[in-house]
Amino acid sequence: MSIREVYADNNATTMTAPEVLESMQPFFTRLYGNPSSMHQFGGQVKKHIDRARAQVAALLGAQPSEIIFTSCGTESDNAAIRGVLAATPDKRHIITSRVEHPAVKNVFQYLGQSGYRVSELSVDREGRLDLDELREVLSDDTALVSLMWANNETGVLFPVEQAAVMARAAGAVFHCDAVQAAGKIPIDLGGSSIDLLSISGHKLHAPKGVGVLYVRKGTHFSPWLLGGHQELGRRAGTENVPGIVGLGRACELARECIDAENTTVRALRDRLEKSLLDRAIDASVNGDTAGRLPNTANISFKYIEGESILLLLSEAGIAASSGSACTSGSLEPSHVLRAMGVPFTRVHGSVRFSLSRYTTAEDVDYIVENMLRIERRLRELSPFGRDELPPQAG
Repeated sequence: MSIREVYADNNATTMTAPEVLESMQPFFTRLYGNPSSMHQFGGQVKKHIDRARAQVAALLGAQPSEIIFTSCGTESDNAAIRGVLAATPDKRHIITSRVEHPAVKNVFQYLGQSGYRVSELSVDREGRLDLDELREVLSDDTALVSLMWANNETGVLFPVEQAAVMARAAGAVFHCDAVQAAGKIPIDLGGSSIDLLSISGHKLHAPKGVGVLYVRKGTHFSPWLLGGHQELGRRAGTENVPGIVGLGRACELARECIDAENTTVRALRDRLEKSLLDRAIDASVNGDTAGRLPNTANISFKYIEGESILLLLSEAGIAASSGSACTSGSLEPSHVLRAMGVPFTRVHGSVRFSLSRYTTAEDVDYIVENMLRIERRLRELSPFGRDELPPQAG
């Protein structure tokens, strides 16, 4: 069997779109002025940043003045959380969920050690959030609620718009980590109660090293990075002009491709999933199969090790993952799957396949063919999985 390269780890990072790369190239050579400069050489660059800000705002249903450019999703999350708490020092209660990305989870852990009272909302077996629990823990002392829109490991969607309404009614500010959701599902912040929202360029075919923090007009927010007057004094630091221009173009493309994400990409994901569930010896999906991102499938293979699966997939030229790229170096089982109550025999055999608009039907069939071969091979080596093997024909 010939080896081909198939990338199915788009929740970790995406290929920079060719159109995005093309839009960035002039800003490394010909248009390299500092946009904060008074001269025309810098001024001609600033107008491209303004255009990118409008492109990002259009994808999110926001106003351009509400868009702050950052270096990544992690910075956006940190700036949102710390900025709100600095602006509301009299409140000491904060709320998040048990399945957040480390960019939020670890900040809340640090804040808990620093004297804040932290409430972590639970999820059910399908990874769904319990809004009744949110209603119970909200109080007059709640400064901030921070919940992800889509889980990076399972793709499960949270009802963040309803949660934001509840937070506002309690007098709390609502922040959403939408790093995985942006560009994959429609977002209209102008019609929501979400106060702050984070996205990252490299998750939607823009380059690494650029992100966005949306701050609704009127939201109490203190800048986290201090220095120059960039971003209207809300985030200091010389602008990453090529990255910002690329992100703007990527957001423009994402708006054009949102229907394809929810039809073509979804159909390929479903084809991958159905083929594996129908033909694998013992496989199951982790997470709510109805309310999730159109590109994500998190599948458990009982009694076999996910690390071994990933290594053998890689040998076949296939890139997949066991969960967050930010924790892939750890041998600890996924905190997301553990919070969902996934049995131990399945947690360690979980693999996340995340597709993109560049994925083809041939890619999916190649993944299925190799995954079935790998599963049988590993079960033959496992003292537990061997008992589940069907007899070989002949």
